[in-house]
Amino acid sequence: FRNQLPRRNDTYPEEPPPEEPPPGPAPAPPRRLGSGAALCRICGCLGPRCCGRCRRAAYCGPEHQALDWRRGHRRSCGQHAAGDDSTDAIPERNDFLFPEYEILIEPEESDSTDDEQGAVDTSKDAKEQEELGAAGFAAFQSLDEETLEAMAKHENEEDKIFRTFKKQIAAEPEQIIRYCRGGGGGPLWVSGKNRPEEKDIPNCVCGAKRIFEFQIMPQLLNHLQVDSLEESIDWGTLVVYTCADSCGGGNEYLEEFIWKQDHSTGCT
Repeated sequence: FRNQLPRRNDTYPEEPPPEEPPPGPAPAPPRRLGSGAALCRICGCLGPRCCGRCRRAAYCGPEHQALDWRRGHRRSCGQHAAGDDSTDAIPERNDFLFPEYEILIEPEESDSTDDEQGAVDTSKDAKEQEELGAAGFAAFQSLDEETLEAMAKHENEEDKIFRTFKKQIAAEPEQIIRYCRGGGGGPLWVSGKNRPEEKDIPNCVCGAKRIFEFQIMPQLLNHLQVDSLEESIDWGTLVVYTCADSCGGGNEYLEEFIWKQDHSTGCT
């Protein structure tokens, strides 16, 4: 879903803040507000329920209250003095939620120096490369001619696409989002299969076409630590298409289109 404000709005200044912090000592962290909606300590959603013992810890429902009780609230319940603005009334970090990170936004650098860097790396590891080459040559010598010919023809278009994908992300292996609205040759696909055609991308509700805006990379799965979930999530890439006319105002959410491409040949 998309919600966007015009550059001139009542919420944010027209110009972005400076990247460098102002000189002088860092400002003190803001004090917690004394009023406002209570939030569930487990998920951070609205918490209309509260612990019947300390009357401080808020929860969205009985399931999360029971979960928090088993995970430690039974030991800390009621230990804080009245008026203490401690963490009992504030959602805590826990393994129930995905970890939070700051996303750094930087332009993608050119790969014009790849050949030079590769030459330097090769010279540094010349001995190791020589040992690996000798081992590989010995392994190939043990194969018959028919097997070698089959291996030479094995690389197909699918292999080339995936090799291009790996080469592109090698410069920034931690990259989780690629943003390039309406340009740059389109998304970086992980596979030649399950790619949408123009007819597969529906127009916006205003009638305008949707164009590629950004894609979510599979590296995000490592940061989210999804292997700890009972039913893990997975994708090759998630490609988001949005209205070419950026229709709508800042007072509504508009549905856009996402295409999920898996590493395998499964469904989208």
